[in-house]
Amino acid sequence: MEIVIIFTIFFYLMSTAGYFAYLFLQKNYLNRVGYFLLIAGFLCNSAAIFYGFLKFGHIPVHNLHETLILVGWSIAGVFIIFQYKFNLRILGVYVAPLAAIVMVFASQVSSEPAQIKNIVNNFWLVFHIISIFIGEAFFILAGGLGFMYLVQEHTIKAKKHGFFFRRLPSLELLDTAGYTCIVVGFTMLTIGLATGLVYAKMVWGKFWGWDPKEVWSCITWLLYAALLHERLAAGWRGRKAAIMAIVGLAVLLFTFFGVNFLLKGHHGEFTSL
Repeated sequence: MEIVIIFTIFFYLMSTAGYFAYLFLQKNYLNRVGYFLLIAGFLCNSAAIFYGFLKFGHIPVHNLHETLILVGWSIAGVFIIFQYKFNLRILGVYVAPLAAIVMVFASQVSSEPAQIKNIVNNFWLVFHIISIFIGEAFFILAGGLGFMYLVQEHTIKAKKHGFFFRRLPSLELLDTAGYTCIVVGFTMLTIGLATGLVYAKMVWGKFWGWDPKEVWSCITWLLYAALLHERLAAGWRGRKAAIMAIVGLAVLLFTFFGVNFLLKGHHGEFTSL
């Protein structure tokens, strides 16, 4: 398991180097190198998850080590698909180092299996977990695109057509790509929360228990729902949408990390859900 994680980190770091080389030198072959190295890292990441599944007999998200491995996998996998669709090469500068950092942290935390109570491994749990992580990965991309939008907008308004102006996509493309990420992420999060309610009923006998993770997951859902509503009803685009995507990412990070470490509840057993 450890050797697979080491290879995953290696490929993600090499992908990071490739994308940063592309950022500065603007050679298309460097983008392709970064992309294929990221795919190699993703395949190793997948192998680590599959190994955990075979070893423990459940989808590996029952401690922080396992959860972070799945986070890295989700971010890389979603970007690989996203890159194929939108060809936003520059986004690899954000995704590759992020995936590498996540996996480095995963390698440093304890891999001892947590003591799990009242857990039923079934379709609802698996679908809940996968949907949530994929949705969160899309929100992470949306946050990165929002930040890039603000940088490019500032560059244009300042009339300094320098380093970033030549390398970042148009504002329209960044806005459209960010909106797509939020729509897909919101859809997956909704599915994940719905299946989570069904699973909670099966395990704890009730759909809703006011667990801190449930509450903050609902807050996250409401925030992105408000963003989508305002975009459709009030025409929120561009700067407002970018800022909200970044705010949403901050809330998402608190829901993922802050709730687990600062608040208590039955989701604390998983560290992730």
